[in-house]
Amino acid sequence: MRMLLRQSLSLLLLLTLLTGVLYPLACTGLAQLIFPRQADGSLIVRDGQVLGSRLIGQSFSGPAYFWSRPSATTPYAYAADASSGSNLGPTNPALRNAIERRIAALQAADPAQHGSIPVDLVTSSASGLDPDITPAAAQYQLARVAQARHLPPAAVQAMIRASTRARQWGVLGEPRVNVLELNLRLDGLWSRH
Repeated sequence: MRMLLRQSLSLLLLLTLLTGVLYPLACTGLAQLIFPRQADGSLIVRDGQVLGSRLIGQSFSGPAYFWSRPSATTPYAYAADASSGSNLGPTNPALRNAIERRIAALQAADPAQHGSIPVDLVTSSASGLDPDITPAAAQYQLARVAQARHLPPAAVQAMIRASTRARQWGVLGEPRVNVLELNLRLDGLWSRH
């Protein structure tokens, strides 16, 4: 019995060391070696200050900025440690009320805009952290941002185009616009390196 217990504890210790210490260290080391920027969170740093991550959405609410897809995380929007969707079904009154509030906010921010509101501007993603919007969502906001910044719409359109990413490898996903990169480009803080 003692021998069985000793063997079991030895195996537990060995597997804990392998899978709980050595394997994570090897994965982290390999990631740092091959993909250092991505392994560190794809952070955007300017003058020693972290402005955000390309992978986590941020809340923008001023008229001079493109707005991100709504976040479902609580208690704070885009809280990476609370990643989750709202889990509200299409017939849930709370979801309907949230969408109506978001539509009202978009219409109040740009009363001259009468186009259809893209769904990604009024619904959150499955993670609640999505950093991207569709090109249609960026186009919907173009006039408001251009007017608030006193820029010609063509200049803002060029920034949208420059911030739009194509499908990965030409087939995966959909074209998307990273909102943080676009807003930093508008502020003159973005330069690809």
